[in-house]
Amino acid sequence: MSDRPVTTVVLAMSADGKISDSLRSPLLFGSPADKNHLEQQVAAADAVITGAGTFRVKDKAMRVVDPNRINQREEAGKPPQPVQIVASASGNLPPHLPLFQQPVPRWLVTTPSGAEPWRNHSGFDKILVSETPSGGVDWHDAFQQIATLGIKKLAILGGGNLVASLLAEDLIDELWLTICPLLIGGTDAPTPLDGSGFTTQTAPRLELLEVKTIDAEVFLHYRLRRQQDSISPSS
Repeated sequence: MSDRPVTTVVLAMSADGKISDSLRSPLLFGSPADKNHLEQQVAAADAVITGAGTFRVKDKAMRVVDPNRINQREEAGKPPQPVQIVASASGNLPPHLPLFQQPVPRWLVTTPSGAEPWRNHSGFDKILVSETPSGGVDWHDAFQQIATLGIKKLAILGGGNLVASLLAEDLIDELWLTICPLLIGGTDAPTPLDGSGFTTQTAPRLELLEVKTIDAEVFLHYRLRRQQDSISPSS
């Protein structure tokens, strides 16, 4: 088994690169085609991981609801629903979120202090604890734990801070980005990649694998190009 799962970011964004407005409104702006695409990616995964900030806004996990997709999972020997993993270094989640009433397996990735409030709470089936010296989640160790628990394919559903943290640790393999036909703008509106960002010299490079257009939306499938993928110039 690999020491970490294969990871795919799945996000919809406006034509100007925003995944929500400055108010972090919970309404999705993707079309039914985009929602179908998202469910397809979730159904193909063993688990999905989402940042706590996204759950605080959207409340619920993205479940597989199409009976055919549920049947396909079961025929492949998988449970009806992928594991829903919440990423939160602080563990600061409202205990009455609708997420905790949904019939899905739920795991928490957090730090030792973030795990404490959930030790005697039934909200999560598993609590994976890992910490860096600076007090954040040690993502390499966390992903190794996730792989040890049988997760081979992991979908990353945001938000921008989680994606930025994983990308900085070189833990993202592919991205599916849906470009939606609207403009949101605003310096405080979140993007697929928040955090401190990269310089143009250090910015990760992408290889375009596929482009699909459905009505006014464009679906872009990328693979992360790693250093070994580059061709060295002749000396």
